[in-house]
Amino acid sequence: MSDIIMQNILSPAVLFFVLGLIAAVLKSDLAFPKSIGEALSLYLLIAIGLKGGIELAHYSVNDVFIPIIGALFLGTIIPIITLFITRFMNMDRKNAIGLAATYGSISIVTYGAAISFLEKQAISYEGFMNAIVVLMESPAIFVSMLLLKGLESRHTLSPASSRSLGFVSPSTNFIDPAVMKESLVGKSVLLLVGSLAIGLLLGERAIPTVKPLFIDLYGSVLLLFLLHMGLTAGQRLPEVKKHGVKLLIFGMGAPLLFGSLGVLVGHLVGLSLGGTTLMGVLAGSASYIAAPAALKSSVPEANPSIYLGLSLGITFPFNLIAGIPIYYQLAQWMQ
Repeated sequence: MSDIIMQNILSPAVLFFVLGLIAAVLKSDLAFPKSIGEALSLYLLIAIGLKGGIELAHYSVNDVFIPIIGALFLGTIIPIITLFITRFMNMDRKNAIGLAATYGSISIVTYGAAISFLEKQAISYEGFMNAIVVLMESPAIFVSMLLLKGLESRHTLSPASSRSLGFVSPSTNFIDPAVMKESLVGKSVLLLVGSLAIGLLLGERAIPTVKPLFIDLYGSVLLLFLLHMGLTAGQRLPEVKKHGVKLLIFGMGAPLLFGSLGVLVGHLVGLSLGGTTLMGVLAGSASYIAAPAALKSSVPEANPSIYLGLSLGITFPFNLIAGIPIYYQLAQWMQ
């Protein structure tokens, strides 16, 4: 186990992330223009979607049905477990829901780093796992909003306070359409689903066109993005520290718990060693794109320094350095 973790730490992906982290801690003037960081993020979303769609074209519905059920199960159960843990920690409802949505959703960059890890280990995985990424992006956001609605229904609220929640319409019992729109057509989900559909539609015919940019250069672009994420994570660390030790423990304990659950589910639905590892990575990761974007509009009272600072400042580097090889080792044991 220690050898695998050390190999992962000494990989270019992790070292570039650490370089960005050190630069932020030392308050270097190293910085990425906002537009460049946005462009790198969009590139990764398109690349993963395209590759997933092209690979998915090789599989029948019978091949992917059970793994999809497993992914949807994880997207539903993880927010519920997160809410239970955070409420046990005496966290207020809205910040607890913020963490439930964040940890129930997934990190596309952690997934990309896990793919690089598996390729370095010469471990294959099911091509449809890229499609699983898309399926695990949004369910947790819906589930978290429903959980908040259920929690609020247990308390006597005035009409004014109900409106202030930001996601329950005073005139209906349904989730605000703005939340549904953000979850379904936000840029991350839209690009993933759209790119996946294009790759699925074209199949192998797309490879000559997309290979030079979205396949051959993927690893190099990922290094640049991880350098950018290292800078961002380093800037978020002080925000996490000021919220206490319990949150720091949660930021490292939650990915281990959920990642182990993901590995178990991956094994039960019949995935290979690589696929089981990736299922664990997805379950153990936390969103800092789709979920925070939805929370900003649906639960504005939730503190971004908690759900975003924790996912990006603690869980993301933990997974990048230690989580991925741990999930891989767990998958090996189950195999």
